[in-house]
Amino acid sequence: MINQKQYTVKTQFVFKGLFIVNAHDKKQAREYVDKHCGLVLNRGIHSSLPDDIVDWDFPIHPEKRICRIRVNNELEH
Repeated sequence: MINQKQYTVKTQFVFKGLFIVNAHDKKQAREYVDKHCGLVLNRGIHSSLPDDIVDWDFPIHPEKRICRIRVNNELEH
């Protein structure tokens, strides 16, 4: 690999979607999503709430954002 350098590329993957929550008010709805809903890459979107309280609508492909690229320091031999 002649004339190649190693780069670190800071990248974000952003999933934008909706959680549809049955709650008494906005505060409870926010609390439900904050405490009980999430995303794990190898398991997908999940919630610890029962199905009659929460549903979701998220795309399967995220938006990719390249944030910063920097060259790594040359390794000394």
